[in-house]
Amino acid sequence: TAANGLALTALTPPWGAILCDESSHIFRRECGAPEFFTSGAKLCPIPSAEGRMHTDLLSRTIADLQAGGRRLSRPSALSLSQASEWGTVYTIEQLVELTTLAHDAGMGVHMDGARFGNALAHLGCSPADATWRAGVDILSLGATKSGALAAEMVVTFDTTLAEDMERRIKRAGHLWSKQRFISAQILAWLENDLWLHNARQANEMAGRLARGLLRHPAATLPFDTQANEVFAILPELLVQGLEAAGYIFLRRTAPPGVEGTLVRFVTSYDTQAADIDALLEALASIE
Repeated sequence: TAANGLALTALTPPWGAILCDESSHIFRRECGAPEFFTSGAKLCPIPSAEGRMHTDLLSRTIADLQAGGRRLSRPSALSLSQASEWGTVYTIEQLVELTTLAHDAGMGVHMDGARFGNALAHLGCSPADATWRAGVDILSLGATKSGALAAEMVVTFDTTLAEDMERRIKRAGHLWSKQRFISAQILAWLENDLWLHNARQANEMAGRLARGLLRHPAATLPFDTQANEVFAILPELLVQGLEAAGYIFLRRTAPPGVEGTLVRFVTSYDTQAADIDALLEALASIE
């Protein structure tokens, strides 16, 4: 949350508009933090069916804001979640199309990379190809969802954005005493591509779970499983049965057009095949 908020302050004035997907974490799950950090910038959610913004709606939203002149917030930043909140991943081509639209409108581009390693493991490309080469100006790179403790990074690809970042961090109260002990984790996390190894393990286990759920006659998966999140629509009886068996997962509000009880399963770097198989066996045993 803090990494996203601080990154967006580098792109957005208080009178600016931040365009994001309607499912994005900054819009749904951060308690107004982006507005707080930017001293009042407006979040403009754009609808999508699977968590990935589409160019036609982005173009229309930019045009509407620009047409309003001084009476509307100025489109200042585009924020893209990679992977998305529905576990889907933008292709490089999709990223380039969106970032080109934003840059042509004079906007900066932020990427919420809380699960960036998982997205990268799915894409099979270099970090550069999925960020600055695709038009991203600033990245919130998350480590806590991939093995670290309380460690997140803001990576700027435009040196002018980096100039004041240290002061932004200090002013926001995120320059901790002895912070080097937190930051030291990142050295181990990056060394020998441990972060990508962790992401691949999580993705593989998510894929195993998705394939197992698809074999269950009562389960439906509304989204492709491309990272380490698996969304499933299950009968309420099965959901309650898994909860009674001690499994912990989130119930989520289904997006437009999706009916039933939607639940989210998340796999991690330490999830093993035996863990997945045990859950699937528990699901099959519920009557």
